[in-house]
Amino acid sequence: MPTDPSSAGSPSAEPLPAGPAAPGPDAGGTAPAVPASGAGAGPGDRAARRGAFAAVALALFCIQVDFFALNLAIPGISAELAVTPAAAQWTLSAYMLAVGCFFIVGGRLGDVFGRRRTLLAGAALFTAGSVACALAPGLGALVAARIVQGIGAALVFPVSVSVITNVFPEAGRARALGAVFGVANIGTALGPFVGGGLTEGPGWRWIFWLVAPLSALSLLIALLKVPDSRDPDAPRQLDLPGCLTVVVGLAALTLAVERGSAWGWDHPRTLVAFGIAVLAGALFMLRERRARHPLIDLGLFRNVPYVLVTGMGSIANMGYGVTVFLATLYLQGVRGLSPLAAGVVFLAPAVLVALTGPLGGWLSPRVRPTAVMALAGVVAGTGMLALSVVEAWWLYVPVFAWCGLGLGLGWTFSSVATQQVVPPARAGEASGVLLTFLVTLGAIALAAAASALTALTPERPPEEAYDLILRVGGVVILAAAAVVMAVRRRLVRRGVLPPLSVRGS
Repeated sequence: MPTDPSSAGSPSAEPLPAGPAAPGPDAGGTAPAVPASGAGAGPGDRAARRGAFAAVALALFCIQVDFFALNLAIPGISAELAVTPAAAQWTLSAYMLAVGCFFIVGGRLGDVFGRRRTLLAGAALFTAGSVACALAPGLGALVAARIVQGIGAALVFPVSVSVITNVFPEAGRARALGAVFGVANIGTALGPFVGGGLTEGPGWRWIFWLVAPLSALSLLIALLKVPDSRDPDAPRQLDLPGCLTVVVGLAALTLAVERGSAWGWDHPRTLVAFGIAVLAGALFMLRERRARHPLIDLGLFRNVPYVLVTGMGSIANMGYGVTVFLATLYLQGVRGLSPLAAGVVFLAPAVLVALTGPLGGWLSPRVRPTAVMALAGVVAGTGMLALSVVEAWWLYVPVFAWCGLGLGLGWTFSSVATQQVVPPARAGEASGVLLTFLVTLGAIALAAAASALTALTPERPPEEAYDLILRVGGVVILAAAAVVMAVRRRLVRRGVLPPLSVRGS
């Protein structure tokens, strides 16, 4: 890849605010990635690019299939292991706890110690965890194995984005990221069918027997083909107190949000978890301000385009989770569809979500990153509002698909966009922070939607409650899109950002 440290005039980059507040010299700057000794092919080698793409795309595909398949396997797990559905739900909650806690750590590990090593470690943990899940004799062992899987996924996700960012030249970087997320989103689309089919057929354990060999294959490809890269300016040490406080804080917050509706929002356990989260978060901020080598450069949050992209992506992901949750209840509870028939209805938005990866790669060199995010918000917001008023099947399905297009583009393109507005040397850190916001705020949105349903349904029919929540979500997303464009316009007037322009490929 090019090693010119300046990307001024780059057609796909959106410059950062000038001055020392920005974390890098400019947006999408191509600061050189430093290959590790003996890592194999250099970053510019075509075989290395193909190998990196195959390893990353397959790893993310496995993670997406696994997560979305297991959602439908909870009844089967409950029946086979002779536990309550609430107890079986810990297989999802524990996984989300591990994922949410280690995204930031995983991203920074790649920047500091090498992205290839971190990718290999994550893929190995995910593979081992998958095998352990398939063999688990009881719920305790299954939950422990899911935690291992979650840690592996938390290492793979942020470092995968930075691997692609650093191995591909700038001209093809966005297209490669879009294609990677397109493959991953195919896993999202197939997950419910895989989970439902295997659970009703040979059993839920075959979900893990399916992803384990595929994950092992991605590990092998990464071992043989992926070159190493890291932040050349980062010291080879990790801020361990920062890691501890951020993991504890995110674990407590995720636990409180995930289990709050079951325990009760005013239950002592929920309140204690929230208290620990606040205390750990405050300690983390103090540590990062004083640490010689912080886990997160807080200057990242003075990068206005990055903040806009992260915020819009997080809101889109919140909308995605809430819309899928409500649509599942609506299709089965109001329309009376079977899980399989509901899955068929989900095909339309799932296909468009899968296409948002390549679509984002195509838009990237033509439209500024913040403008793409705002466009996604407009599509998603109008889709959620329309979904709350349509009833006829001939209109519900295409509107649901339109909604999936906007929401999918919002949370998928955010990972592509962040890589355009931060230097590649800090790609892992930026990706880890983004993913942490996506997962944590997504969990909060689901908890809020569930609590709202509990409060609304005694007073009105369920479908009216679903529609009201969708309308609120649509208005929030549209408002966020308007804020993004308003801030962008102000920064353009100040000369901080370039004006919108449609550029050729």
